Amino acid sequence: MKKTLLLVIACVAGCATAFAQTADTTVKFTVTTHDFGELLQSDGPQTYAFEFTNIGTAPVLVQNVQPSCGCTTPGWTKEPVEPGQTGVVQATYNAASVGPFNKSLTVTTNGSPATITLYIKGKVITGDTAATE
Repeated sequence: MKKTLLLVIACVAGCATAFAQTADTTVKFTVTTHDFGELLQSDGPQTYAFEFTNIGTAPVLVQNVQPSCGCTTPGWTKEPVEPGQTGVVQATYNAASVGPFNKSLTVTTNGSPATITLYIKGKVITGDTAATE
């Protein structure tokens, strides 16, 4: 009985390992850098959505997105992205400080690659919308 139980456990563990090794969870982002250009400080926070596609054969889950500083707020697709489907990672820059910026977001997934770095950049200028028209 013990030998049979051990054999069943070994088979289940081996099958799970084989499945994990063959599951393809490849992530492809359309772009990895977004240049906002010049942003008016008076317009406040600006958001860009980085789109990605699951080009693998198993669901992809974005587990976390870590911005390089508190001036960038991330958002992302929370549910698993099925093969052939798309998801997004959003980056909202607060645009409170005048001057150039170059920020990163580290995306962690269950896919390949496991971590991806996305970048946002631009320059915050003073003024209002009426002054630039």
